[in-house]
Amino acid sequence: MKYFVSIITLFFINFNHQENDKLIGRYNYLLEDYGLYIQKDKITFKDSVFVFDNKYMPKGKISYGNTILLENFINRDLIITISKDQIKKDTILFYMHDKQSSSANYLDEVVGKGKLIRIK
Repeated sequence: MKYFVSIITLFFINFNHQENDKLIGRYNYLLEDYGLYIQKDKITFKDSVFVFDNKYMPKGKISYGNTILLENFINRDLIITISKDQIKKDTILFYMHDKQSSSANYLDEVVGKGKLIRIK
């Protein structure tokens, strides 16, 4: 019986830990422009997709790994990277990368940065 309770307890601890490692909720989306952050839109994150409040913006896909990738952010060529330690914060810093970059690995070249601020 002790082993059964231990297994159930470990399962719930592991399940809760995995849930905290995902982007969930609504955020204000701000871009840095010459040292100032300008609010552009609001984004809602659910599981492995995100949507902008602006209905004309496409849905995007979230890939979880050592670095979190937001694909199809504003257009198909723009990728957003977020450090995994940032997602537990209310203000998340991100970097933008262009798939059409001239560098060998487009994730090595930053074309912009911004913040996501949680809406409570």
